[in-house]
Amino acid sequence: MIEVKNLVKQYGNHLAVDNLSFTVEKGQILGFLGPNGAGKSTTMNILTGYISATEGTVVVDGHDIFDEPEEAKKCIGYLPELPPLYPDLTVREYLNFVADLKQVKRSEKAQMIDKIMNMTKVTDVAGRLIKHLSKGYKQRVGLAQAIIGFPEVLILDEPTVGLDPMQITWIRDLIKDLKKNHTIILSSHILSEVSAVCDQIIIINKGRLIVSDSADNLSKHITGSNQLHLQVKGDKEAIQNILQTMEAVSSFEFDKETIDGFTSLTVYYRDNQDVREEIFYAFSDARCAIIEMHSTHMSLEDIFLEVTQDSKTKEDNKEVTVNAGDL
Repeated sequence: MIEVKNLVKQYGNHLAVDNLSFTVEKGQILGFLGPNGAGKSTTMNILTGYISATEGTVVVDGHDIFDEPEEAKKCIGYLPELPPLYPDLTVREYLNFVADLKQVKRSEKAQMIDKIMNMTKVTDVAGRLIKHLSKGYKQRVGLAQAIIGFPEVLILDEPTVGLDPMQITWIRDLIKDLKKNHTIILSSHILSEVSAVCDQIIIINKGRLIVSDSADNLSKHITGSNQLHLQVKGDKEAIQNILQTMEAVSSFEFDKETIDGFTSLTVYYRDNQDVREEIFYAFSDARCAIIEMHSTHMSLEDIFLEVTQDSKTKEDNKEVTVNAGDL
């Protein structure tokens, strides 16, 4: 449905988008993430044809956004970070205006607008001037204008800005429902929201693609994301002798703080193997009692911070790291 190839956008000496490529399949919800200044809004503005690219191609439903801009734009509904509202119009007047811009048939317009106002829950303010609405209602009106015409593709930049927790939950459910008939690109700083609704997630930083995968598989791209925390009754030498014989264990770290007779450590294991049973029996055979054992899974927030942070010296809160393959 959407294909982006080698996209570049340069402003003088500043490279806002750097050779970015990705695809979005029909019916998918793509989470588009990155820190402030990463190039997200620039990319979305290019996808909608609002600004041009320095290099690269964007194809929407078979139409090149640069060669066939009118046909490509017919396929797109866009909610920018700041909704394009006319404050001196009522909600209904504004949505009528948008429907005319999108060349909605006159015979279908009134019914479509009523349906979309019900979907976005703005029917009760249909006769009010937009300038008198709360920020949350303005955001919902902005979402309604993106849906007008029922385009194949919806590009939503921070759709839940200004909404309270109940409204955010409602928007989340609406986006899931819209997936039945639309392909969606969703940008948001609320990462729990992205995890809940998106089929695919891409993270960019400084205009470059850093990682692209499903929410469940993102942790595979992070070194050491498969972790098991242990507290064992036994000394470090005995524990090291046990772990170095286990092929599934890639490395392990002993914590600095220890309690007399007990050793705490983190075990890193390869791929998505479940090593808990193997570790349990290995330590049991060596008569080292495991007092505590639990898996540690990286949240989307953890992954986001890990892949977007600049290279810098991190504080080392571990005493020693042992690579099992080197033993």
